[in-house]
Amino acid sequence: MRIVTGSDEAALATVQTDGAVVTIGAYDGVHLGHQAVLRLVRELADARGFEAGLVTFDRHPAEVVRPESAPRLLTTLEQRLELLDATGDLDLCWVLTFDEARSKEPAEDFVREVLVDGIGARLVVVGADFHFGHRRGGNVPLLERMGAELGFEVLGLGLVAVEGDATAVPYSSTRIRELLGKGDVAEAARLLGRPHEVRGVVERGDQRGAEHLGMPTANLTVPERICLPADGVYAGTFVTEDEVERPAAISVGTRPTFYEDGDVLVEAYVLDFDGDLYGQRVKVRFREWVRGQERFDSTEALVEQMNADVEATRRILAV
Repeated sequence: MRIVTGSDEAALATVQTDGAVVTIGAYDGVHLGHQAVLRLVRELADARGFEAGLVTFDRHPAEVVRPESAPRLLTTLEQRLELLDATGDLDLCWVLTFDEARSKEPAEDFVREVLVDGIGARLVVVGADFHFGHRRGGNVPLLERMGAELGFEVLGLGLVAVEGDATAVPYSSTRIRELLGKGDVAEAARLLGRPHEVRGVVERGDQRGAEHLGMPTANLTVPERICLPADGVYAGTFVTEDEVERPAAISVGTRPTFYEDGDVLVEAYVLDFDGDLYGQRVKVRFREWVRGQERFDSTEALVEQMNADVEATRRILAV
C-alpha cells in the first residue's frame, strides 16, 4: 500500500490513478466491519481493473468540528496505517489534513478536487448514512447526482452486522469505545479482530512498585487522545521494542491506595521479566478484565491482591 499525505502538487501527482474504487472515512480502529468494506473495495477494484483506494484524514474530523465532544481514538495514525496496510486490500491510502479550512470545504468541492481530479474515482463505496463536507452537506444522494455528471458510480452500504450476534449489533468504532468504557476488553477484541492496543513510552514513576511492593511496573505515557479501557486490572501482553510479546498484568487507573486524586496511569507488570525498559516505545494489549480498581487499607493488603492478580493473569493467559 502506498501512502500519500497532504494535498499539494506533489501529493496530487502521486495519488492520481487511471481509475480507482474508493472508500472514505476515519477508519478508526480498522475493526472487522471496516475490514469487510475494504475486502469489498478490493474485489470491486479487481473486477473492474482499477486500483483500490481509501481517502482518510490525519485526525478524527470531530476533533476540529466539535472538539468538546470528539471521541477518544482507538488507534493513532501510525497504528491505523499499519493496520490498513496489513489487510492487503488497498493499493493506495490518501491521508488528507483535516483542519479548519477542510471542515468548511463545500461537499461539491471535495468531490471534484479529491475524488475526481485527485484520486480518479470510478466507484465510491461509503456507508448509506455517510455525510461529508461543510455542515455535513454531502451525502449519498449528492454523490449519486455528481457521479452521474462526473463519471463515477456510488455504492451505499449498511453497517456490517456482527457475526454470531443474535441482536445484530453492527460493528462500529462507537460500540467498541462503549465496550472499553465498561472494561469489556474481550468483547472489544472480538469486534476489532485483535486485542485493543495502546502505545507509549516507558517513563520513570515514583518507583513504588519496585521499592515498596516488590513488583516493578512499566509506566506508560499514552497520548491523551487515545481511548483507554475503564479503570481496572487486566490480563494482557506487553510488547517491547524488539517486538517480543510477554504476558503482563496491567493496571489502568489513579492508584487509589496512595493518591486521593491523580492522572490516569497505565502500569504493566511484565511476568517473569527482569530488564530495563525505561525510554522504550512499547505496546500494551488488553486481553481480559480481572477486577476493578480498589483502595486498600494497607500496603500488605495491596501486595496480597497484586499477587492474586498475577496468578489470575497466568490462568487467563495459560502461562
